[in-house]
Amino acid sequence: MRAFSIRLHRVLAILGGIGLLLWGGSGLLHPVIATWGPQQAVFFPPSHPVDLTGIRPLHETLAQAGIAQAAAIRIVPGDNESLLQVTEDPDTPRRYFRLHDGAELPNHDAAHAVFLARHYTRETAPVRSVEWIDDFTPSYPWVNRLLPVYKVTFERPDDLAIYIYTETNAAAGVDNRFKSVLQTGFRWFHTWSWFPAEADWARVVLMALFIGSLLALALTGIAMIVLIRRKARAPGIRGWHRVAGYAAALPLLMFTSSGLFHLVQYAATPPTKNLTLSAPISLASAVFPLHAQWADLSAGLDVSTVSIIEDANGRLLYRLGLAPPRRGRPETPSDIRNARFDGVARTGPALYIDASTGATFEDGDREIALQLGERFTGVPREAIRNAELVTRFGPQYDFRNKRLPVWRLDYGEPVNATIFVDTTSGVLADRTPDHAKAEQWSFSYLHKWNFLFPLGREAQNLIVSVAVAFSLVFMAAIGLTLDLRRRRSAQRSRHRRTHPAQS
Repeated sequence: MRAFSIRLHRVLAILGGIGLLLWGGSGLLHPVIATWGPQQAVFFPPSHPVDLTGIRPLHETLAQAGIAQAAAIRIVPGDNESLLQVTEDPDTPRRYFRLHDGAELPNHDAAHAVFLARHYTRETAPVRSVEWIDDFTPSYPWVNRLLPVYKVTFERPDDLAIYIYTETNAAAGVDNRFKSVLQTGFRWFHTWSWFPAEADWARVVLMALFIGSLLALALTGIAMIVLIRRKARAPGIRGWHRVAGYAAALPLLMFTSSGLFHLVQYAATPPTKNLTLSAPISLASAVFPLHAQWADLSAGLDVSTVSIIEDANGRLLYRLGLAPPRRGRPETPSDIRNARFDGVARTGPALYIDASTGATFEDGDREIALQLGERFTGVPREAIRNAELVTRFGPQYDFRNKRLPVWRLDYGEPVNATIFVDTTSGVLADRTPDHAKAEQWSFSYLHKWNFLFPLGREAQNLIVSVAVAFSLVFMAAIGLTLDLRRRRSAQRSRHRRTHPAQS
């Protein structure tokens, strides 16, 4: 076993060493981007207490605009005033109306995106461009989840840009020249994005070969550490290689096994867009004059959002979302960075009012979440094994979704999946099949080391990049040097045997 491990380790040295330098070096780019890349200057979206006193009735505004049905209707904070936002089709720009007189703001979705871009970045430079993006691109890949978005680019030397998702007033991502260059390097060397789409099978096979050799290199290295005992440390570079092996053997095994699992899983089941709005609802019955009784309905409450949703019985409801506690909000760059990855709920509890009669809907948010589960899965709620409110990001619902709070619904047969729904406007935020959860856990904990979350994002990045990734690169460089020395020595020995007179 010892001899076999040594032989195989030497055979894999060149291929595995190159792969280790390639993925270890490119892997360092990720924590660099997360730590020093651009980020939003403000964490929470713009907000001010909603006041519907004296506005034009919402149903009259909708009727005048000829809107009989819509996928999402909500009141959102605008520049100096709240606006009625209507999403008729999730894949087209949203429409906006002033509350006090019901006047429509033509083509306002892009202008609203610019307002949000300035809010999140605090940028005062002129806007260079506003681009509508309705499909994932190399600079805005599928991991961002939110579509469609606007890319707002400012007139700055660093090409600062921010992606805005107007349905939730969310910042979907921040970019600049520094981040773009590093991300391109990461995609080229870590995921081999330069492969043409029609030859993706070749990319998967070659990457699996490289990563598989790395995994075998790690296993044989661990076997040599366990089976070969030395009374004293080997001299010179060989001794340093063994020391690096002790430090990096387990991390290397974790990275390679989870990386190979991730590669195979996504090759077998390519990622898809899970974010889904509810089907358009008829607005004919939303006639209760919410504005006329607003003072009584909102007395003592800090209402931050108002939306119209439909329950399972076809009944329209006004959803009044309350603002979350204002204490402990992230303000500093470090706090904002941690909040982006850890997640902070942007709304608090909710109250529901019948949009046709004004009666209180007593069943509340959990009931609406269960109904959304039935709507998006097509199966009764008896298949739900667990339902809980999610207010922080975690391994199964992470920062890439950029939407909190949501309800998590764990389904058994026949769904066999976990779905996450947002009751604010009746949205399916994400879906994870049971068969994908093992890979999800593996990638989160073994590849990204999210078990270090309690230490904070900056400490996690420091540990991964310095104590782990650097040691892997260091070990690969030493290992390749040893292998080259061994090959030169073997070549000289063969030369002496075949040319004894010259020796």
